[in-house]
Amino acid sequence: MLNFDYLNNLNDKQKEAVTYLNGPLLIVAGAGSGKTKVLTSRISHIILSGKASTNEILAVTFTNKAANEMLSRVLSNLKKKKFGMPWIGTFHSICVKILRKHARAVELNYNFTIVDQDDQKKLLKNICKSEKIDTKKISPNYILSVIEKWKNKGWYPENVKLKKSDKLEQAFLKIYKIYQTKLLDLNACDFNDLILHCIKIFEQNPDITKMYSKNFKYILVDEYQDTNFIQSKWLNLLSLENKNICCVGDDDQSIYSWRGAEIKNFLEFDKIYENTKVIRLEKNYRSTQNILSTASSLISNNENRVGKTLFTDGENGELVYMDSYRNGKDEAVGVGDKIEKLKKNFNLNNISILVRAIFQTREFEERFLKIGLPYRIIGGTKFYERAEIKDCVAYLRIVNQPKDDLSLERIINVPKRSIGETTIKAIYDYAKNNGYSLEVGAKKMIELNLIKPKPKLGLNSILNLLSRWRSELKNNMSHVKLLQIILDDSGYSQKLKDKKDLENENRLENIKELLNAMKEFDNLESFLEHVALATSLDQDWQSEKVNLMTMHASKGLEFDIVFLPGWEEGLFPHQKSIEEKGESGLEEERRLAYVGITRAKKIAKISFSMNRFYQGDWMDSMASRFVDELPEEYIKKNNSFVDESNQDFDFNQDIDFEDEVRSPGWIRYQKKLK
Repeated sequence: MLNFDYLNNLNDKQKEAVTYLNGPLLIVAGAGSGKTKVLTSRISHIILSGKASTNEILAVTFTNKAANEMLSRVLSNLKKKKFGMPWIGTFHSICVKILRKHARAVELNYNFTIVDQDDQKKLLKNICKSEKIDTKKISPNYILSVIEKWKNKGWYPENVKLKKSDKLEQAFLKIYKIYQTKLLDLNACDFNDLILHCIKIFEQNPDITKMYSKNFKYILVDEYQDTNFIQSKWLNLLSLENKNICCVGDDDQSIYSWRGAEIKNFLEFDKIYENTKVIRLEKNYRSTQNILSTASSLISNNENRVGKTLFTDGENGELVYMDSYRNGKDEAVGVGDKIEKLKKNFNLNNISILVRAIFQTREFEERFLKIGLPYRIIGGTKFYERAEIKDCVAYLRIVNQPKDDLSLERIINVPKRSIGETTIKAIYDYAKNNGYSLEVGAKKMIELNLIKPKPKLGLNSILNLLSRWRSELKNNMSHVKLLQIILDDSGYSQKLKDKKDLENENRLENIKELLNAMKEFDNLESFLEHVALATSLDQDWQSEKVNLMTMHASKGLEFDIVFLPGWEEGLFPHQKSIEEKGESGLEEERRLAYVGITRAKKIAKISFSMNRFYQGDWMDSMASRFVDELPEEYIKKNNSFVDESNQDFDFNQDIDFEDEVRSPGWIRYQKKLK
């Protein structure tokens, strides 16, 4: 007697999605609608119905964690402890299996090596060196991102389409050709090659394509909205024979175009696969109705979407809160205040702050450190522990304290000054043996001609700069201005500007945020003391912590309470996204807002500031256009929206906001000081 108990726990639409087994199926699964349950129940149903064996089912995910979770749930449904499903895995893990078997078809041996990102960078650096390309001006990371973009489009070097006028990409194409040749010489490939080579094998060997396509009676794909062009093509080739492909996802949560994801794969699914059945999972098991109605109303402003309306059988819940603040600092204070009150009834682990850009966490971190509110950064590093921030602080410390050997060791060759590890060790040993600081030891070794010419030149450069910066400090230069000069004189800021990639752009934003933070301190000593306390503070005394992360990092997560600060034009939607992608960029930003709101189970609090330090300058802010798109009937605004006195507020006046705060956290902080 077959056991279909898992069907009893499904709603009507979920059950329909599980039991429809004839032809292409697109499951439009809204946030919190139980898509994983549907996907795993469908696999179980295929097996128990005798439609396919475990070897005839291909189930593709984006992460190993998701693949393991899928297998675990299938085992639970089938009431089995062990069960072999060889074709459950990520795109890459499945492609590795195929490629090992048919490696010779793409001039590889079966025992080929998969190079990681570090190896890719090393290989590209060597190629750039041989081609006399300055990696100080063009980052290998940037070149790698361009090559990945081409591979995601299914382009080998001979297929790349370029404008003849684009000389930079012409140079990159030459590197790409050499890069691919080198990989073949090494009997190696990178992660993007795994799918690219499989496509080549399938296109050049129809018999191989037919073998796999015939074998996979059912294909299931999770998070289909995140697929890129080549992944979609790969799935299409594998489904040629049986046509039983089921893709699950949510076009309203497509937020990874910067990784190559193409939403049109989802929107045009019915054009790619004839006779497609579309099933919408609209019943939400996560959030209150007011949260869902707010999110649904917002996302309805997007034109490019399949369309759905989320609902719940649960309670309406609280209205979505909308707060306005005078500036970013005031916003951090206000959020901290609210968390102090909420933590009486909610575990801190169930409270999250979702920001558009990672630099925004700084003001919240500062505030939480001050009042003793424990926090963690999800998917990132705490502000004062980020590499570029530690570099800046090290520069300031060695200028302020010439005996700070650790700081000098950190920045002595940052940016590169031809001072290698061997030279640094020699200076360190000499200084230690003679009782000198590292800086004095370096000076003595230069005087005694104990340093080789090339590193000697670099050492003289940094030592002269340190002397100049100390003179500026003695002449009462502000600590903010001093750091700006240090970054310019050392070449540090230029290094970040020259290497054009997302990582370096984020680093520059973080440094600008650091300069903003420094303005809150009277002098360099007080700022450095603050940093020392912030980085040494042990926050593990309490297991509960508030979660800080970007909205991108929050996808797939859920929390009782979600704060969404910084809803201002230029910041969110992000100006760069609109400038580069126009309307499609705006729609993706709106989808990101939708993702942010739908992370909340019980309470969502959106806020914006009327004045914010952004990109190195104070700016009068306008509320995000998304604020205007939120439905009035589901929003509760704070008093500042209707208080006309705010219109006369002078953004330039110097106000000590701390004096106005009387939250529990503030009281606790004051007691610490006494």
